Amino acid sequence: MNKKDLLKLSMLNLRRHRGRTFLTVLGVMIGCCSVIIMISIGIGMKKSQERLLAQMGDLTVIQVYKGNAGKRGKKLNKRTIQAFQHLDGVETATPKLTVRESEVKLYAGADRRYAGTGVEMVGMDVKAAQAMGYQLREGSWEMAGENRMWLGEMTEFMFGDSKRPPGKNMVDLFSLFTEEKEKPKPFFDGMKTPFYLEIDSKKEGEKKQLFRLTPSGRLKEDYAKGEETSVGILFDLEDLEQILGELKKNSGERRRGKEEYENALVKVRSMGDVAAVEKEIQKMGFRTSSMESIRKPMEQEARQKQMMLGGLGAVSLFVAALGITNTMIMSISERTREIGVMKSLGCFLSDIRKMFLLEAGGIGLLGGVSGVLVSILISRIMNLAAGMGEEGGTFPDPGMGIPSGPISVIPWWLCVLGILFSVLAGIASGYYPAGKAVKIPALEAIKHE
Repeated sequence: MNKKDLLKLSMLNLRRHRGRTFLTVLGVMIGCCSVIIMISIGIGMKKSQERLLAQMGDLTVIQVYKGNAGKRGKKLNKRTIQAFQHLDGVETATPKLTVRESEVKLYAGADRRYAGTGVEMVGMDVKAAQAMGYQLREGSWEMAGENRMWLGEMTEFMFGDSKRPPGKNMVDLFSLFTEEKEKPKPFFDGMKTPFYLEIDSKKEGEKKQLFRLTPSGRLKEDYAKGEETSVGILFDLEDLEQILGELKKNSGERRRGKEEYENALVKVRSMGDVAAVEKEIQKMGFRTSSMESIRKPMEQEARQKQMMLGGLGAVSLFVAALGITNTMIMSISERTREIGVMKSLGCFLSDIRKMFLLEAGGIGLLGGVSGVLVSILISRIMNLAAGMGEEGGTFPDPGMGIPSGPISVIPWWLCVLGILFSVLAGIASGYYPAGKAVKIPALEAIKHE
């Protein structure tokens, strides 16, 4: 028999007992659906955890801190930053300078009318900042001119007006988060107002040094990056180093040959590179921190839950496979005479085996395809019922107030895997009945009523 005849005969046999075939397919569909839904819930949990971690910080950024004092190889300077950039898996690296308000004073407006209070001032390599995900609300990353800076989204609210009476010289920042329709506005527009950084020489008779700052853009608020995106200012690293150099010079502090930093940021290409790069940096003698210490246990927990849920679904599919075996055994007992006639006519034993395996595989295929379609429908109903909508919804986490995403996520590979698994389960279930059919003697089969 050729393949076309075998396939045609197998489908004919399935249609002959439609009721029994339908019930068997229904069992496979339920088993396949159980597996897919259980695994999809595990995937949804994992993605929700990733969203939560992303809100807490960039998963691909490693914070590096200088080593213990007095030990060689622990100095965090430009040379070591370059060494970080040459590590496998590293995309970029930059020092992160932070200026304390006790060292400098920040003003804005003509005659320094507005004085800053609590403004976070940070210096980074601008190109590295872009690679690490810093985004702009307005302006550009253009660095033409001296002392360029990028304002945080709400930096102006941190400035007080010297010409207003006490109690009314500051805008209430917390009122921005109330439900009032009319939100307060800052006293000035930072993108159109000059800023000044004042350095006190701390020497009698000497004038205070003043640096004019030029805003280039406004950062998009992202607390995972730092307060500089919200109520602070981001400087180009070289500009801020020059200003701090003047500060050290005026205070009489000796300038060292190579600038040392308190901490640095290292951006890796993917989450899979974090652990290896972090280990290499620690070998160089530096202390590190990243989201890997939180992500890894959460990922292991999610994987365990996925395996547990998938195992529960697999039990249903195993029961369905037993149903296929039972159906095929019943089919053989009913078609014993037919099998005998086929053998008498010279049909190969392998063709008889293939015919029953095709019937079992066909039941698995029908059950798998219908199981995938029903699973997609159930998944959407679950997400809609929970207020998630489609994948990428923003149903708030009641504990954190953070978007947790859809409950159930079914990627394309899970659909393909569900169908393949159903077909293989069907073929495996039909292997024993097919072998039993082959072993029936032709003469006894013909005599069978």
